[in-house]
Amino acid sequence: GATLYYGNKPPNIPESCQNGLFISPTIFTDCTDDMRIVKEEIFGMVMAVMPFSDETDVINRANNSLMGLAAGVYTKDLQRAHRVTGQLDAGVTWINNYNLAPVELPWGGYKNSGIGRENGITSLESW
Repeated sequence: GATLYYGNKPPNIPESCQNGLFISPTIFTDCTDDMRIVKEEIFGMVMAVMPFSDETDVINRANNSLMGLAAGVYTKDLQRAHRVTGQLDAGVTWINNYNLAPVELPWGGYKNSGIGRENGITSLESW
């Protein structure tokens, strides 16, 4: 199975927030494409780390998913980042960042992720 690299500890919560629900970021390594934590969308701070051989490999594996809400590409090569994100079947993509979602930016997924779009002018058109 996967290896828990980081996480599984209660976060340090200020006394004034003790009644809230908080989770710590969690990172798993040694993940494979057939694992549930890789195949399903986890709505939380969870990262599944997997090696890949080249761009074609990682694009094909990412697009083989039944989900397609979002994707992030981290690289020093900006041309590579644009080339890869342009080939991913995801509703939104980020380069060297993750989960920035201004209200002006239409948001929605592909495949089994989400229905339609929200935020931005696009969402108003659906009304």
